This record gives sequence, structure tokens and C-alpha cells, in this order.
Amino acid sequence: MSESSSDHQAPTILLVDDDAAIRLMVQEALEQDGFEVREAEDGVSAISSFSRSRPDAVLLDVMMPGMDGFAVCAALREQPAGQHIPILIMTGLDDVDSINRAYEVGATDFISKPISYITLPHRLRYMLRAKRTADDLMESRARLSSAQRIAKLGHWMLDMRTNQVAWSEEIQTLFGLPLRRTGAYEELLEFVHPKDRNDVKREMSNAIVKREPYSLEFRIVRPDGTEQFVNQEAEICLDEADGGMRIVGTLQDISERRLAEKQIRELAYLDNVTGLPNRTLMNEHIGRALANAQRDKHRASILFLDLDRFKRINDTLGHSAGDELLKIVAKRLAECVRQSDVVGTELACRYAMPSERGTGDTVARLGGDEFVVMLSKLNRSEDAAVVARRICEALSHPITLGGTEVYVRTSIGISIYPDDGETAETLLKHADAAMYHAKAQGRDRYQFFTASINARALERLVLETNLRNALQNDQFELHYQPKFDIQREALVGMEGMLRWVHPDLGLVSPSEFMTVAEETGLIVPIGEWVLRSACTQAQAWCRAGHADLRASVSLSGVQFRDEGLERTIVECLEQSGLPPGLLGVEFSEAVLMDNADPGVAILNELKSVGVHLSIDDFGTGYSSLNNLKQLPIDALKIDQALIRGIENDPKDAAIVCGIILLAHSLGLKAVAEGVEEESQLEFLRERGCDQAQGHYFGGPMPGAEATRWLAEREGPEMRSAAR
Repeated sequence: MSESSSDHQAPTILLVDDDAAIRLMVQEALEQDGFEVREAEDGVSAISSFSRSRPDAVLLDVMMPGMDGFAVCAALREQPAGQHIPILIMTGLDDVDSINRAYEVGATDFISKPISYITLPHRLRYMLRAKRTADDLMESRARLSSAQRIAKLGHWMLDMRTNQVAWSEEIQTLFGLPLRRTGAYEELLEFVHPKDRNDVKREMSNAIVKREPYSLEFRIVRPDGTEQFVNQEAEICLDEADGGMRIVGTLQDISERRLAEKQIRELAYLDNVTGLPNRTLMNEHIGRALANAQRDKHRASILFLDLDRFKRINDTLGHSAGDELLKIVAKRLAECVRQSDVVGTELACRYAMPSERGTGDTVARLGGDEFVVMLSKLNRSEDAAVVARRICEALSHPITLGGTEVYVRTSIGISIYPDDGETAETLLKHADAAMYHAKAQGRDRYQFFTASINARALERLVLETNLRNALQNDQFELHYQPKFDIQREALVGMEGMLRWVHPDLGLVSPSEFMTVAEETGLIVPIGEWVLRSACTQAQAWCRAGHADLRASVSLSGVQFRDEGLERTIVECLEQSGLPPGLLGVEFSEAVLMDNADPGVAILNELKSVGVHLSIDDFGTGYSSLNNLKQLPIDALKIDQALIRGIENDPKDAAIVCGIILLAHSLGLKAVAEGVEEESQLEFLRERGCDQAQGHYFGGPMPGAEATRWLAEREGPEMRSAAR
């Protein structure tokens, strides 16, 4: 039937006959039986009507003037819509040649005249039902073929008696076979990869002996030399009639799946930047290496490495440069241990499952700028130090990244099996603790694990845990120290200083927890709390009548690198209602040195907000004077270590005088920190220093006490604030 027809629609018949009387009688018989009839009186009009009406079947007379029925039938079969249409030829010719000719030109069947009008409808319905069955079969085969093509799946059958294989079109495409569908079994076997051929033969032989199905994955080599992975499923079929045996099976191209599995293994076990083993694979490798060490009674070692100041390079040159640096470092580390073992392990990582990998010396990247070296067999513990020194030396050579020459150093912690632990977890933890100790000792060095380091590591862990709880439990306070204009003898500001009031430990000095806060990243939420608290307190003082009192806070290097710094400051100002000019932000020279060009951009952003900017502890760092003049800052704060020596050390006095002159020449204020004696104050005033703070004026006070202190002052003179 046509695409528009269904079982509930009247079938359309194209009736072609030059005899009008016959057309009338046939039409009446068919319409009474539920058919819809279209008529054509000759061959030409029949072909035209067929194209327009798309009938479900054609009833065609043979003997017609001009174009006879044979020619019409042949012409209809040449049209795409006519290739499978049922065509019933009506003929008065009863010779065999005419009947054969009818079938040759494509007739479905023939009916002799005179026509039985009673049986004709049944004849047509039978033809249409057969057509629907054939259409369903063709559609099913087409869907199956399409599904097999999409799944890259083909089927085959091997006749064991003849040794001949019949295969589907999909297998022909998969193998790149000639345009035929049969061949000898050995012909297909030649396409199997030579290293897999014996496996294929063995599986088939076992299946024949056991009469069991089998499944096998192997490689084939196409005529163009490309390799593909295939999965073969097959079973044995016995012919009960003659006892013959056949093997029937499927073959599916699984190359994409195998590639995906390989990529998944690499994602699961390899670092995507350096290609080295990742933490998961390294733990498995260490476990096997330690098992061998225990069995063979030898030592092993873990070296835990952290690149010194890697984040500065990453932030300054960009993440792509940082990734390139990690690749170069990985290569140098690999060259520092036994080369053959490392290369062998890395190649095994790429193509083998974890259980298949070796246990030689291995380099792994744990994440960020952390690496681990596993030395699987040592004669002496000191041999680990030899490798550590080699690593430090290898990394000391400059690295060029995008035309910029950089230097990278590393801190290394070393743990020894079995002295420092007998499990991968313990040895890694102890090597990590030793690495932190190496950093604390000055970086660019290695450190063996000791019991005292473990104690300090535990203390650090406890401190970190308490520090996390401190922010949640509101244990932080801001203490405020007055800042005076020493030329006008007027109070101009209060510097907020962070204090931690622990319920058990009491007042914890910032020197004890700031380093941990910065290394763990906790300084960012803590710093946000400091900014919010300072803005809120300063606005309260402003409403109380201290409209010109500026509150200032210090920023650490980690805060300075935080992308949300400007947004945080703006939010704190907006939420508190504090005018931007009454907030001061201070940062050290070291912060600028670590951030370079990005630091200038951040300062410009903060300056655009309107806050007051100062360089803290000036005079002890390494600020470039050329860079200094480009910074949008308002003040230089002279380090208190220089102030302590101005009366006794001519060099300190000269440096202080130089900083004051430098500040004024750049249009900046000079602020002295740590003023404790009146003689120091007089020295600074005489040299033109603008502002000062220190215990001479008053020490840091909690917010409530500072508020009372402000209320009790009787005037603007700074002497009223003296001890």
C-alpha cells in the first residue's frame, strides 16, 4: 500500500484498459467490494495517472493500442514508487511465452480473460496482503541493518563441512572485504592481528569441543593497515537432520569503546597536566613497593615535594605558563631518579591496568605544586638524601616561560620505611610534615622526618582545627591603636589589629596563627570579617561625632591575590554606610614583591573605590623606587625596627630621614610605627614626619574600650592620649 494508506482506508486500484465496457464492469465489481478505482484508457495516461494518484495496486490489460501492457508494466517498475507495487496483468493470451514475458517485465501475477468479477476482488486483496507482509519484512530488515550499522555490528556463519563463511554487509565494511559475501574461513582469519590469531583459533576450538558459546575481544588489521578492536560472540548450531555443524556469530567494532576505556584509565590514574601518576595510582604503587620491601627486607623512601612560591609564578604569568612549569619540573624530577624505572612505569601507566604496573622508582603529582618521589629500594637511608640533593640542584637551573626566565625552588620532606611508618598513608603523612618543617627552616632544602616534627605537625593540625572553629564561634576581636598627626597634634585614625581570644588558650598572638591562616586559605574569610568589623566600628564612631577618624586594617598576600577583594571591600562599605575615605588598607612591601604587575592593577581598583592606601613596614623590604612612583598609594609607614634605632644607630636615623624625604617627594605621608619614647617623637617631628603611632600614644584596645577612650578625651591634642 502507499504511505498514505492504512487498513481502515479503501485501497486504491489503477485500472488500465482500452475497453470502456470492461473498465465499467471491473470498476463496479471493485467498488462494491470496498475498493477505490482510478481509470486510464491507454499506456501513456496510465503512467501519468500512476504518478498523480500513487495507487496501492495496478490492474493492467495487455492488449492495448500504442503502448501495450508489457511496456506499461516495465515503465512503472522503473519508477521508485513502482518498484514494489502489485501489478496484476489481465490477458486473453494463454500462451506460455506471453505469461513468461509478463513476469519478466515485472508483473506480480496475471489473470486470464474473461475475468471472474466475483474472484477478482479477493485476488487483489491477497496481493495487497502479500505486499504488506513483504513491506513489513523489508522495513524490519532495514531497521535491523540500520541498527547493525549504527552499532558497527555484523553477523557471520561458518559451515564446518565446507569451511565456508557467509558474512553480512556490515562485516564486509568492517574488514574492508571485497564485494562478495562468502569465502574460506582462513581468508577471514588473515585479517586478525598476528598476535591475537592464536587466541581466536583456541577459543573456537574449545567452543567446538565443549559445544558452548564463547566471547572474545581481539584486533583486526584492515587492508589499509589500520587496526581496530572487535568483540566476537558465537555459538555452535547442530543440524539434527544431517548432523552438520555450523558456528553462528556476530562481530562488533569496539574501537571507540576501547579508546574511551583507555582515556578513562588515564583520567583515573594519570595527572592530566604532567602525564605522571596521580594520587590514586601512587598510593597503589607505594603499597606494592612496601609489600616488596617487607618481603625482601630492604628499605624504601618517600620524598614529598612542594614548589616554593609557585603561586606567585602562576598568578603573574598565567595558568598556562604555570602548567608548562609543572611539565618541566615533572621531567626534571623523572631524570633525578633511575631513568629506566621511571620511564617504564610511566609507559605502563598509560596502557595497563593498575595490577599490571611495575614497582620501580616513581614520580607522581598529587595536585597543585605537590609531587611525590617513591624510592622503592634503598641500601641506606642516606641514599634518599642523595636523590633529594640531586632534585634541588636540578630545579635550581632557570626555566624560560614565554620569554620570561624564572627560578623555582622546592622544599622536600623525607620519610623512610620501616623507620617512619609501614603504610603508604603514614609515610606520606610523615614526609608531608617533614616538608613543612623544611619550609619553616628557610625553604629550598630537604628534611628527614623526626618525632619532634611529628609533634609540631600535630600541634599545627590542632591549631588549624581551632582556627577554623574560631571564625564560626566568634572568637576573634579587633583591637584598635590610635594614630596621630604629630605636626598638628591631632588624632587622625585607629588601626585595627586582629586578636584571637581562645576559650582555653586565652589571647593567641597573631604571630602564632597568621602563617597557618595564610597557608590554609582561612585568611580570606578571616580578612573579610576584619574588614566588615572595622567598617562597622568606624561608622559607629563617625555617628558618635568622630567624622574624620579613619580606621585602617592590614591585608596579607593571600588576601591581596583574592579576586573578590575589591567586591568584598565595596560590600563592607555599603553595608556599614562608611564613606570610602574613612577606610585605610595597609599592605607590606613583600606583598607587592610577590604580586608585581597584578598588584598594581589591584591597587588601582582599590584606589578607584576611594579607600586610603599605605605600604606597611616600609624600609625593610626591596621595593623598587621606579615601581614605587607608579603605585596609587597615600602613605609610607616606617618599620618600627628602624624607629627603635633612630637615637642610637646613625644608619637607622639616616634611613628614617631618607624615607620621610622620599615620601614627601612623591606627595605621600610619612607614618612612623612603634613610637614609645618622647625623644623618638621629637626626632620624627623635627624631621617632618607626618603621623605616628605606638605605645607612647596608647596601645591596642578592644573596640568597646577604644570607644570609651575616645569619649573620655577632652580635646584633639595627642598628649591627652599619653600613658
